Amino acid sequence: MSDLTLGPGHLSASPLTLRWRRFLEHRIAVLSGLVLLALVVVCFSAPLVEAWMGVDANRVNLLNRFAPPSAEHPLGTDDLGRDFLLRLLYGGQVSLIVGLAAALASAVIGTLIGVLAGYYGGWLDAALMRLTDGVIALPLLPFLIILAAIDLGKLPFVPEAWATGQDANLYRIVVIVSLFGWTTVARLVRGTALSVRQRDYVRAATALGAGNARIILVHILPNVASPIVVATTLSIGQIILLESVLSFLGLGIQPPTPSWGNILTNAQELIWNAPTLAIYPGLLIFITVIAFNFLGDGLQDALDPRSIAKR
Repeated sequence: MSDLTLGPGHLSASPLTLRWRRFLEHRIAVLSGLVLLALVVVCFSAPLVEAWMGVDANRVNLLNRFAPPSAEHPLGTDDLGRDFLLRLLYGGQVSLIVGLAAALASAVIGTLIGVLAGYYGGWLDAALMRLTDGVIALPLLPFLIILAAIDLGKLPFVPEAWATGQDANLYRIVVIVSLFGWTTVARLVRGTALSVRQRDYVRAATALGAGNARIILVHILPNVASPIVVATTLSIGQIILLESVLSFLGLGIQPPTPSWGNILTNAQELIWNAPTLAIYPGLLIFITVIAFNFLGDGLQDALDPRSIAKR
């Protein structure tokens, strides 16, 4: 009979430390995380870059259209003579905000529905899962295109400031994606909640008189955190890509507010005369989506206890 030998690090390390070590072993995920961190820092430093360069990102100069890269304009200028580097940075802010906000909102909705369905079961589980199946069955992109084309100003329950403000399109995209992007999280959370509610410690808490709310908050939610984190991270890249598609079709973020999607849209007619106007935003979208996917894969391996046995 062979002895099982554990290193001193495994005996003293906490679960959080072990997960962090497993994540660090996933080199592509670590590199993706660093790339995303750099993108976030650089994009949200756009006002500082603008002040340092001494250039107004929204200043139109028709006499300086399609200028080549220079000390004043490191990536040149666009079709209206605006600094293209600053447009990309401000566009990155919008695309990242849409991705993060919509992913977090979808995770909250999906977690609520999944926990209620998995913990209570019965008719509530059946009703919520049929609702989930109905949302999954919808043709997502055509449906989002229809909703994105709705004029918010004609809806009586939408505040006028939201419907006519400069950020109205941003709010609309976040709300629309959130309302139809929660299904994956809901299914994952429901499956985990169904398993956790049968555990001995949950039964013991019930026997001691703990209420449903306490059991859900103390015993169920902490055990479903891992799939929520993984699913949310993976969905961010998909949402950024979806926002880019809607903006490319003219139904997403509208000018003058820049996003990588509408910058790419404006460049489609200029791709032969100024190909870099299409290459840079397309490359940034590609890098961001791929990085989020790799980061999600790394988190999945790190947070899954069974990943130890696979190594």
